[in-house]
Amino acid sequence: MAGIVLLSGGLDSTVSLGLYLEDDTLDLALTFDYGQRSRVQEIKAARLIAAHYDIAHKIISLPFLEEQTTTALVNTEKDLPNISGIDLDNFEQRIKNAADVWVPNRNGLFINIAAVYAENLKPPASIITGFNSEEASSFPDNSLKFIYAINQSLKYSTMQKTTVVSPTSKLTKNDIVREGLRLNIPWHYIWSCYNDQSQLCGTCESCQHFKRALLNNSRQKLVDEIFSDVSQKEGV
Repeated sequence: MAGIVLLSGGLDSTVSLGLYLEDDTLDLALTFDYGQRSRVQEIKAARLIAAHYDIAHKIISLPFLEEQTTTALVNTEKDLPNISGIDLDNFEQRIKNAADVWVPNRNGLFINIAAVYAENLKPPASIITGFNSEEASSFPDNSLKFIYAINQSLKYSTMQKTTVVSPTSKLTKNDIVREGLRLNIPWHYIWSCYNDQSQLCGTCESCQHFKRALLNNSRQKLVDEIFSDVSQKEGV
């Protein structure tokens, strides 16, 4: 079966890629530049991960999406939401933080762009996404209902009857790390951080979820290696 993976360079999309490759093949990895703060590091990570798995890689620039995104994920004049470990599972806080980094119709747009590429692949073609059950509660376009709805739409908008699949959609971050360990993904290529700097910041919400999931899987050494000086300063 033909496949296109939406590859951000982060944990979820990389593990989703690895899980899909256990049974099928992938023809292309797409990474999007929409002016997000971490775009340089995301593109670098995605390129390295795609090369690791010997998958063709394409970067798509979406300047109009940058223009239409007013939240902190793109707008550097706004502060990114930082959240303490004790609040990582606070639903009200997560909803507020989601609003602070919302990008208009991001996943819907990415999937529909991928569907254009899928039309030129041998059918049936799949679009692989890295959704997860935790973020589905605060980001509805990560949910199983969203996957079902957009697949209904793709029945009408594609000749190839392209479908979206997300091997990680029912998994928590802990589960995703566990699967990543089993798959031996290239951990040191992963960029799961809202910021764009030489190292993972270790303090943004994305970093903290990543770090906690590694620790919950008893991977202190991996935390120290991935977060390097950040871990040492914080005494993680």
